[in-house]
Amino acid sequence: MAGLATSFGSGAMTNSISEIGEASCILAIGTNTTIAHPVIGVEVKRALRGGGKLIVANPREISLCRMADIWLQHRPGSDVALLMGLMWIIVDEGLLDLAFVQERCENFEVFLDSLKDFHPKFVEQVTGVPAEQLAQAARMFATSKPATILYTMGITQHTHGTDNVLAIANLAMLTGNIGKPSTGVNPLRGQNNVQGACDMGSLPTVYSGYQSVADAKAQQKFQEAWGAKLSPTPGRTLTEIIEAPNLEPIKAIYLVGENPVLSDPDATHVRKALERLEFLVVQDIFLTETAQLADVVLPAASFAEKDGTFTNTERRVQRVRKVIDSPGESRPDWWITCQIARRMGAKGFDYQNPEEIMSEIARLTPSYGGISYQRIEQVGLQWPCPTAEHPGTIFLHKDTFSRGKGKFAPLQYRPSAEQPDADYPLILTTERSLYHYHTSTMTRKVKGLRKLRSQELLEINPSDAQKLGITDGQTVKVSSRRGQLTATARVTPVSPPGVVSMTFHFAETPTNVLTNPALDPVAKIPELKVAAVRVEPCRPEQNAPAPAMAGSR
Repeated sequence: MAGLATSFGSGAMTNSISEIGEASCILAIGTNTTIAHPVIGVEVKRALRGGGKLIVANPREISLCRMADIWLQHRPGSDVALLMGLMWIIVDEGLLDLAFVQERCENFEVFLDSLKDFHPKFVEQVTGVPAEQLAQAARMFATSKPATILYTMGITQHTHGTDNVLAIANLAMLTGNIGKPSTGVNPLRGQNNVQGACDMGSLPTVYSGYQSVADAKAQQKFQEAWGAKLSPTPGRTLTEIIEAPNLEPIKAIYLVGENPVLSDPDATHVRKALERLEFLVVQDIFLTETAQLADVVLPAASFAEKDGTFTNTERRVQRVRKVIDSPGESRPDWWITCQIARRMGAKGFDYQNPEEIMSEIARLTPSYGGISYQRIEQVGLQWPCPTAEHPGTIFLHKDTFSRGKGKFAPLQYRPSAEQPDADYPLILTTERSLYHYHTSTMTRKVKGLRKLRSQELLEINPSDAQKLGITDGQTVKVSSRRGQLTATARVTPVSPPGVVSMTFHFAETPTNVLTNPALDPVAKIPELKVAAVRVEPCRPEQNAPAPAMAGSR
């Protein structure tokens, strides 16, 4: 996310996990931390035991809400209004850290001008949060220092996800809660090496270490190192690549460790797009739903079957060591990549082991420059770690931001791309279960986890269920403009009136046939968190789980 990167690096946590437990105040917005990140959830609980305050902003009554001092139950997709409303009150009551703003930041006057549109009464109308409760939260966050902000995909998976993150950055700067211990802007990453994948250039706009492909100096450096001509044109995100087979002559896709048939929005369209390809390669550790469509499946090694490094959510680079042999013909991802490159005639893919690759990473990536296998033999190091003598960085932006001064962003409220109407009167938002991860490629292979959660559930508020004639445990049909499926109803007040929720862990009930592929214009992230749906009770003869049915497009 280039706009955010100028002030706050890559979208990594600015601070460390252990610092959360020392915070005087935590704002958890768009994150179900104790479910999606239970280890970090322990740090939240530690902060509360030490007298810290917790503000939770979430449409659903997640377990964090029951621990919170203040629960802001805002409508899905109204995050910008909520955050800017908090800042309106902080400025109006003189609770901002003016010294920090003047010394460390710029563009403040322009930001203030945009703030005038977020009077608490307007914010109450948009978000559903009472103005007085908003004021209580603003005062608590601004006066309880150090304060930290935690967020996940409840913030980013919107057509205005970039604005959501910029609003969080504004709040951290406005209150001086950045560049200090137990403060910061802290996106919590998902799987174990998501941060490392981004660090190594998996984003389509950058080389490793977030060096822009459009930067002539960076391009020249990598061309010389790799002996190849490189394009200065940014690439495409996964969602844009999947869209392309319908619009442009993309003939082949090589997917590594992704299962978009279940994980991407408008999944019926995703399947059709992949089926239109002339050639599809999938590299994974199990035969996923996407791999079943492939012309060639390359069996990869799991984490326990290979050497290398993982970079976790707090930017810590750690060793991974092989403990068991891979079954059958499975091989490490780096080895497979090198073998294919050699057979295609590419030069420079003659690595003998992952340590050689790590050495190249350090040579070409300033933030990883001082990281070597020898230095992380026992304990990992947090980037930036530019030299062999550098101790690593516990928290970012101590004395200055990466761009110099932090830049306040003026913002406007924009509603989600899809709103409820007479045909689709409910909002569907997606979530995760404690017992499964993502598309359950791994977790549904575990017998005990299957017992704990064995099927998809549609959580619906009792008032909505009563109006629709739905009872707890009944099979229901859920429809959107993109498709329909059946699921088992769980009638619960956890979901507010007008909002239903589902996970996307179960191939038999592929929730993402319903979700909206509309993209954030900057980050190109789809709006998975807000989709308009209709829910109907199934007739008795329909009361059995059924696969998704294709929708119109």
